Amino acid sequence: MTAVISLPASLDEHTFEQVFADLAAIPAGSKVLVDGRKVRWASPFGLTALLCLPQSRPDDAMTFALPELHDTLSYWQRAGFVHHAASVYELLGEVPRQRAEHERNVLLEVTPITESDDVHAVVGRIQQKAADILHGQLHLDAAVTGAFGMTLSEACQNIVEHAGTGGWVAVQTYNYAKTLGRRVVQIAVCDAGVGFRRSLESTPAHRRSDRWGDATALEDAVVRAHSRFRHGDAGRGQGLAGIRRFIGRWNGKMSVRSGTARIVIAQGWDDDAPMTEGLAAFPGAQMQILIPERLESEVPARPRGAAASARNRGTR
Repeated sequence: MTAVISLPASLDEHTFEQVFADLAAIPAGSKVLVDGRKVRWASPFGLTALLCLPQSRPDDAMTFALPELHDTLSYWQRAGFVHHAASVYELLGEVPRQRAEHERNVLLEVTPITESDDVHAVVGRIQQKAADILHGQLHLDAAVTGAFGMTLSEACQNIVEHAGTGGWVAVQTYNYAKTLGRRVVQIAVCDAGVGFRRSLESTPAHRRSDRWGDATALEDAVVRAHSRFRHGDAGRGQGLAGIRRFIGRWNGKMSVRSGTARIVIAQGWDDDAPMTEGLAAFPGAQMQILIPERLESEVPARPRGAAASARNRGTR
């Protein structure tokens, strides 16, 4: 008998909780059909988390039913999801042709991360596109591009250093109408590895307490920047602290799910709960970072005469 997980029409970090719950209720070693036929939209988080499902259940035989809506399936193909889904699922439905790279109008298609070289390649590929979108479309200062690349690198490096297995990254812009009403860029990085609690437990200095669990581990890693690496390992384990500084400067949001808990670091425009416990258990860590468009009214006015001064400097 095949167990069926019916995906919601819109797939993001919130609606995906039902997917995690449905999977957790299925006994290990089952045949599972992940039914995406009615999906109309998925965020980068939704696409990368979908690829983690089979990795979390290696003894299950998983089939994925592709979306029926042509526009949705076409985007998923351009975003690289269909290509990678074929490596972890048995696909059900008509598989569209593989798109050439110049046809993929996405910021960063779904990409596997297994080692540090993958991280460097991802950051290198996205730099120019990121500058065009962050500065040209989202109206952020040009200085954001380097910090964005560093944030992307740190998020991906978390897989390499802590997951114990490979993971997935995707980056895209879309209209975040639900609570913000403007465009955002989202980085999604998901894996089905050991998770934050087991990673921190692996350090010799770790001491369990009565409060110890997934939520406490997330607080230690995200808020207090604890790591399984020794303090003498310069720069190791400090990536999440850097990401927090980045989202604080650019009015962003970070959410990290691991095990049975989810922590959120957000600005005033978001009303997500800072900590959610008692979620359906799922291995690894699933992270998303949102940076919103800056409206024209929020862009600092350029000092009068600055443009002329810049031109004069350029002619010297």
